[in-house]
Amino acid sequence: MKTFYIILILITMVSLSDVIRRLLPFKMPLPLMQIIMGAAIAFPSFGLQVEFDPDLFLFLFIPPLLFADGRRMPFHEFVESRWEIISLAMFLVFVTVIGLGFFIPTLMPDVPLMVAFALAAVLSPTDAVALSGIVGKGRLPKRINKVLEGEALLNDASALVSLKYAVAIIMGTMVFKTSKDYAEMGVNFLLMAGGGVLIGFGVTWFYVRLVRVLARLKGDETAIQMIFLLLLPFLVYVVAEHVGASGILAAVVAGMTVTYSNTMSSVSIEMRFQANSIWTVLEYLLNGIVFLMLGLQIPSIIEYSIERIAADNGVDLVGLVSDIFIIYGMLMLVRFLWLLAMKHLKKILFLKKGLAFEHFTVKELLIMTFAGVRGAVTLAAALSIPWYISTSPTYISVPARYQVTFIAIGVILTSLLVAIVILPLLLKGFTLDNSDVEQEVKVAKAAMQQVALSSIQTLENRLVQNNELKLDPQHITDIHNLVARNIRQSLGISDAETAYYDSLELRFRLAAIRAERAELMRLKSTRQISEETANKLRYDIDLLEKILAGREQKH
Repeated sequence: MKTFYIILILITMVSLSDVIRRLLPFKMPLPLMQIIMGAAIAFPSFGLQVEFDPDLFLFLFIPPLLFADGRRMPFHEFVESRWEIISLAMFLVFVTVIGLGFFIPTLMPDVPLMVAFALAAVLSPTDAVALSGIVGKGRLPKRINKVLEGEALLNDASALVSLKYAVAIIMGTMVFKTSKDYAEMGVNFLLMAGGGVLIGFGVTWFYVRLVRVLARLKGDETAIQMIFLLLLPFLVYVVAEHVGASGILAAVVAGMTVTYSNTMSSVSIEMRFQANSIWTVLEYLLNGIVFLMLGLQIPSIIEYSIERIAADNGVDLVGLVSDIFIIYGMLMLVRFLWLLAMKHLKKILFLKKGLAFEHFTVKELLIMTFAGVRGAVTLAAALSIPWYISTSPTYISVPARYQVTFIAIGVILTSLLVAIVILPLLLKGFTLDNSDVEQEVKVAKAAMQQVALSSIQTLENRLVQNNELKLDPQHITDIHNLVARNIRQSLGISDAETAYYDSLELRFRLAAIRAERAELMRLKSTRQISEETANKLRYDIDLLEKILAGREQKH
């Protein structure tokens, strides 16, 4: 029962967080509000204690959230920005781990080198959800946002793999002495990444085929399809982790594959609406609970760290807090210098073609730098570092283990607070150019309208030629004109024919809508319009079709 009560409390707190935030006299990002609320209910006056299991956390929260992010990431945009994304999600992570790993022992001499590498890996992944909560959706320039979203999708895997090797060295289960050992580590990383990609694609490919089979069957299959869709991210994660591949990459690839395969276009309207609604609610709850859980851990971590600091003669609280700011500053410095290097990569390596960063201004690079906020994955990774090393027949504690969690919490909060202050200032003067989207909408609507009119003309011709009920052809033409012009007119038909002509009107309207959707998918697949534009217009089409389909069932 205790677990049930905790779940109810967390869901209630997530629901109230946005309400409370809106009532505040000042503007506060929702993630920060949820962190504060989580910390507040964890204090002794409330006494809500939730045991944080990092492995369970990574399994329950990360796969569905990354799957949902993968679904929103347009595949073509990801491919177009693949080198920019990889440069941040992989190479920057490794540069950060190596650079910060060697820097931390100079700043904190009591921290062993491998523990420093583990801490650097913990601090590497960024959090796109926290970022969107700070700046708002659609506030960042599109070319910046798509790179940041792609980075957040992939850098979790790179950081956790780096952490895995660092922990293995700390525990003594892995030793690197020769170049062969490092080469083997590189090969293992590629196998983990490649295995995650293949499993994510393979399992999702099977799911897509299954959904299409179910869609062809008679009866109500919506519930079954929804269950399969909800289980998909967990399934690919478990399968990938079981065979030693990256479960995180598998979940990301699964989400992107579902979107790229246009699976949702082949299912019923009810399925599409239910899927969108359920995933919207699920994402909101999971994201909220993630930040609440982060806040819940803050009081206990701070309390335990203060106790350990008091017992540790070589460490003081002020010094440890200052280390947080220095480490965060180094994170931002490394990130900015890397972005600056990518901007001038063509000149540095004498390449014929550079990355898209070369067209970014210094101000845009600064936006990308401070947009690298840290979140829940950082906390989960920090808490996953073991407390003890098994040295049979005894156990010894991992050196500076409490400092890792304290610094991780500090960097998370610092990155959020700094981003809240700096990003709005940097974004002043940025005008988001929506002219491309508006033009795409105009082009798409014109093409859809043309095809829709052609489709209902074809339907009229077929009905006139095959008039089994011997209806007046002029009435059919009148209905066709009514639908084409979207003007309701009195047809002057008899009461006996009214029901049929109403049904006929619905048939015309549904034929037009379905033709519009097919044309919309063609425009998207041929990349004449973007994924964003297609999704926006498809939602309107689905909503109208659902309304008309409901009217059709009544007839």
